[in-house]
Amino acid sequence: MTTSLRTDAKVVVGAFLVSGTVHLVKPEVFEPLMPSWVPAHREVILASGVAELLCSAGLLVPATRRAAGLASAALLVGVFPGNVQMAVDAAKGSNRVLQAFSLARLPLQLPMIRGAWRAGRG
Repeated sequence: MTTSLRTDAKVVVGAFLVSGTVHLVKPEVFEPLMPSWVPAHREVILASGVAELLCSAGLLVPATRRAAGLASAALLVGVFPGNVQMAVDAAKGSNRVLQAFSLARLPLQLPMIRGAWRAGRG
Protein backbone atom coordinates (compact mmCIF):
# COMPACT_ATOMS: atom_id res chain seq x y z
CA MET A 1 0.00 0.00 0.00
CA THR A 2 1.27 3.43 -0.86
CA THR A 3 2.05 5.89 1.90
CA SER A 4 0.72 8.90 -0.02
CA LEU A 5 -2.96 9.70 0.09
CA ARG A 6 -4.86 9.96 -3.20
CA THR A 7 -6.32 13.35 -4.06
CA ASP A 8 -9.90 12.07 -3.95
CA ALA A 9 -9.26 10.61 -0.49
CA LYS A 10 -7.81 13.97 0.62
CA VAL A 11 -11.15 15.54 -0.31
CA VAL A 12 -12.92 12.98 1.88
CA VAL A 13 -10.54 13.76 4.76
CA GLY A 14 -11.16 17.50 4.43
CA ALA A 15 -14.92 17.12 4.14
CA PHE A 16 -15.05 14.75 7.13
CA LEU A 17 -12.90 17.05 9.26
CA VAL A 18 -15.20 20.00 8.61
CA SER A 19 -18.46 18.08 8.78
CA GLY A 20 -17.45 16.02 11.82
CA THR A 21 -16.49 19.16 13.69
CA VAL A 22 -19.81 20.84 12.85
CA HIS A 23 -21.66 17.68 13.95
CA LEU A 24 -20.08 18.01 17.39
CA VAL A 25 -20.10 21.80 17.79
CA LYS A 26 -23.52 22.59 16.27
CA PRO A 27 -25.51 19.34 16.03
CA GLU A 28 -28.75 21.30 15.61
CA VAL A 29 -27.66 22.09 12.03
CA PHE A 30 -28.20 18.45 11.12
CA GLU A 31 -31.43 17.77 13.02
CA PRO A 32 -33.71 18.81 10.12
CA LEU A 33 -31.87 16.33 7.88
CA MET A 34 -32.72 13.32 10.00
CA PRO A 35 -35.32 10.97 8.54
CA SER A 36 -38.22 10.50 10.97
CA TRP A 37 -37.60 6.75 11.20
CA VAL A 38 -34.14 7.25 12.75
CA PRO A 39 -34.31 7.17 16.57
CA ALA A 40 -32.33 9.42 18.94
CA HIS A 41 -31.54 12.12 16.39
CA ARG A 42 -29.04 14.13 18.45
CA GLU A 43 -27.15 11.02 19.57
CA VAL A 44 -26.94 9.74 15.99
CA ILE A 45 -25.71 13.15 14.82
CA LEU A 46 -23.01 13.23 17.49
CA ALA A 47 -21.98 9.63 16.77
CA SER A 48 -21.75 10.30 13.04
CA GLY A 49 -19.56 13.34 13.76
CA VAL A 50 -17.21 11.19 15.83
CA ALA A 51 -17.23 8.56 13.08
CA GLU A 52 -16.32 11.16 10.46
CA LEU A 53 -13.41 12.43 12.54
CA LEU A 54 -12.18 8.88 13.22
CA CYS A 55 -12.43 7.98 9.53
CA SER A 56 -10.53 11.10 8.47
CA ALA A 57 -7.79 10.38 11.01
CA GLY A 58 -7.65 6.75 9.89
CA LEU A 59 -7.29 7.76 6.24
CA LEU A 60 -4.21 9.81 7.10
CA VAL A 61 -2.37 6.84 8.62
CA PRO A 62 -1.14 4.28 6.08
CA ALA A 63 -1.53 1.38 8.54
CA THR A 64 -5.24 2.14 9.07
CA ARG A 65 -6.07 3.56 5.64
CA ARG A 66 -7.67 0.37 4.29
CA ALA A 67 -10.12 -0.01 7.18
CA ALA A 68 -10.76 3.75 7.33
CA GLY A 69 -11.41 3.95 3.61
CA LEU A 70 -13.96 1.16 3.70
CA ALA A 71 -15.54 2.60 6.86
CA SER A 72 -15.67 6.04 5.20
CA ALA A 73 -17.41 4.63 2.14
CA ALA A 74 -19.92 2.81 4.37
CA LEU A 75 -20.53 5.96 6.40
CA LEU A 76 -21.18 8.01 3.26
CA VAL A 77 -23.66 5.41 2.03
CA GLY A 78 -25.27 5.33 5.46
CA VAL A 79 -25.85 9.08 5.66
CA PHE A 80 -27.11 9.37 2.10
CA PRO A 81 -30.77 9.10 3.23
CA GLY A 82 -30.20 12.25 5.30
CA ASN A 83 -28.92 14.04 2.21
CA VAL A 84 -31.98 12.91 0.24
CA GLN A 85 -34.23 14.05 3.10
CA MET A 86 -32.54 17.44 3.05
CA ALA A 87 -33.22 17.81 -0.69
CA VAL A 88 -36.86 16.71 -0.33
CA ASP A 89 -37.46 19.12 2.55
CA ALA A 90 -35.69 21.98 0.77
CA ALA A 91 -37.80 21.44 -2.34
CA LYS A 92 -40.92 22.07 -0.22
CA GLY A 93 -39.59 25.43 1.01
CA SER A 94 -38.87 28.75 -0.65
CA ASN A 95 -35.13 29.01 0.06
CA ARG A 96 -33.64 28.73 -3.44
CA VAL A 97 -30.05 28.65 -2.18
CA LEU A 98 -30.81 25.71 0.14
CA GLN A 99 -32.68 23.97 -2.69
CA ALA A 100 -29.74 24.35 -5.05
CA PHE A 101 -27.20 23.31 -2.41
CA SER A 102 -29.14 20.26 -1.27
CA LEU A 103 -29.72 19.05 -4.82
CA ALA A 104 -26.15 19.73 -5.93
CA ARG A 105 -24.65 17.76 -3.08
CA LEU A 106 -26.48 14.53 -3.97
CA PRO A 107 -24.39 13.65 -7.04
CA LEU A 108 -21.24 14.79 -5.22
CA GLN A 109 -21.70 11.91 -2.81
CA LEU A 110 -20.77 9.42 -5.53
CA PRO A 111 -17.21 10.69 -6.07
CA MET A 112 -16.80 10.96 -2.29
CA ILE A 113 -17.85 7.32 -1.88
CA ARG A 114 -15.56 6.31 -4.74
CA GLY A 115 -12.62 8.22 -3.24
CA ALA A 116 -13.10 6.61 0.15
CA TRP A 117 -13.53 3.16 -1.40
CA ARG A 118 -10.41 3.56 -3.52
CA ALA A 119 -8.40 4.69 -0.48
CA GLY A 120 -9.56 1.57 1.32
CA ARG A 121 -8.64 -0.69 -1.55
CA GLY A 122 -5.08 0.59 -1.63
